[in-house]
Amino acid sequence: MNPLSVLRDSLYFFRRHLPNILQLCLPLVVLEALLTQLLYRQMGDQASPAYGMLISLLFYPLYSAALILYLDTRSNGRDIAKRDLFARALQLWPQLALLILISSLLIMAGLALFIFPGVWIMINLVFAEYLLVLRGRPVVQSMRDSASMTTGHFMRIMICVVGVLAPIWLIDGLLLMAFPEPAPGVELAMDSLSGFLQLFSTVVLYRLFMLLESEAGA
Repeated sequence: MNPLSVLRDSLYFFRRHLPNILQLCLPLVVLEALLTQLLYRQMGDQASPAYGMLISLLFYPLYSAALILYLDTRSNGRDIAKRDLFARALQLWPQLALLILISSLLIMAGLALFIFPGVWIMINLVFAEYLLVLRGRPVVQSMRDSASMTTGHFMRIMICVVGVLAPIWLIDGLLLMAFPEPAPGVELAMDSLSGFLQLFSTVVLYRLFMLLESEAGA
C-alpha cells in the first residue's frame, strides 16, 4: 500500500467524478458555510466555536454519508440516483452525527493535552465513518474496528492525510493573504471552496479503507 499510489488513484477518481461530486455535495457545503457565516456575524467575535460545530453536525453527516455511498456504488460499477443516496444518508444521520461528535470531542481532548495524542486518536478513527455507513456497525463498534484496522499502518495513513490537508492549508493561507478582510460573498466562496476541497480526504480514506479491508480478507 504505497501512499503516493493511493493519492494518485484517489485524485484520478476525484477528477473523473468531479461533476457528480459537485452536484452531490457542494449545495450542502455552501449552505453550511452560509449559515455558519450568518451565525457568527449575528453573534459577534465572542461567539463560541461550538456553534459552528453544531452547524457542521447538522450538514456534514449528510453529505459525507452521501459521498461515501457514492464512492462505494461507483467503485462497484453501480449507479444509484442521488435522491436515493440522500435518502439513505438521512437514515444514517443520527448515528453518524453521534459518531462525529464523539470523535471530535476525543480528538480535541487529545489535542488539548498534547498534540500527538490528538493526532493518534484522529488516525485511529479515520475508518469509523466507513464502517458505520458501509458495513452497518454501531457507533462504538465502528470506532473499535477502525482502531483495529489502523494498527500497523499509522505512518502510511498519516502520510496520506497530510498529503491531502497540506495543499488545502496552503490554499487557505494564500487566500487569507490575498483577502485579509474579505467581503461576505468572498468569505462565503473561500469557506465553501475549503470545505469542498476537504472532501478529497474522504476519497483518499475510502481508497485506504478498501485496500486494508482487502488485505485483511486475504
